[in-house]
Amino acid sequence: MDDDLREKDINNARPVNILLVEDNEADVKITLRAFAKSKIKSNMFVVNNGQDALDFIHHSGAYQDEGKYPRPDLVLLDIKMPKMDGFQFLEILKKDLEYSSIPVVMLTSSKTEEDIAKSFKYGAASFIQKPVSFEEFVKVVEKFNYYWYIINKLPSQFL
Repeated sequence: MDDDLREKDINNARPVNILLVEDNEADVKITLRAFAKSKIKSNMFVVNNGQDALDFIHHSGAYQDEGKYPRPDLVLLDIKMPKMDGFQFLEILKKDLEYSSIPVVMLTSSKTEEDIAKSFKYGAASFIQKPVSFEEFVKVVEKFNYYWYIINKLPSQFL
């Protein structure tokens, strides 16, 4: 399938449900703005820690309404958060057979080789370091979207 046809499919696709797991309000705002500028239609949901992310995915606690809180197609996950950090969340999610197929992309300011290796060990699909400026972040989101939705092979549920 060539890029033009794939891009046409994406433009006609249903919005992708993305769960952003991030405790820093400034990073939440910049991420939402960057994705809003992208060509990919998405519904962004935000929680502030790994425990809330698990509740969202399992439709428990404050997230019981499946119509309001749909199963995410993709999780964007920070590492350092209160209650339950990103690694704890990732490890639990990937051990749950019902939800282990949800792709998780680490989106973090960490630069350490240890965090990169640990992310993949626990089942992350990708590791992206957050850029400092908004303009750089928009470029990263555009490249991410190009890779994730044009180059990458996705199950038909995304198209």
